[in-house]
Amino acid sequence: MTSPPGLELRSVRTEFVKRVSRPVLNELLDGLLQHTVINQEEMESVKVIAERAEKARDIIDMVLRKGTESCSRMINLLREIDPYLWSMLQLNSVGVPT
Repeated sequence: MTSPPGLELRSVRTEFVKRVSRPVLNELLDGLLQHTVINQEEMESVKVIAERAEKARDIIDMVLRKGTESCSRMINLLREIDPYLWSMLQLNSVGVPT
């Protein structure tokens, strides 16, 4: 049995922050905006953060606050953008299309 997407994402938060690259973060932001998980204002507030780890924290925390569907979308986007990191974090694909 798999964990709910929010719990799954929360459980890998530390490793995600440690390992995600700046280009992947930028692609994630674009994808989250495209799929209306975040709005333009939220995207801009994260883009101005210079430090990679702080940007990663902001993105994952923002998505976690938005609920299960948003967490599912982020997990699926991460699988598309960086399959290696997705696999390393041992995340599962979930039923929300990207």
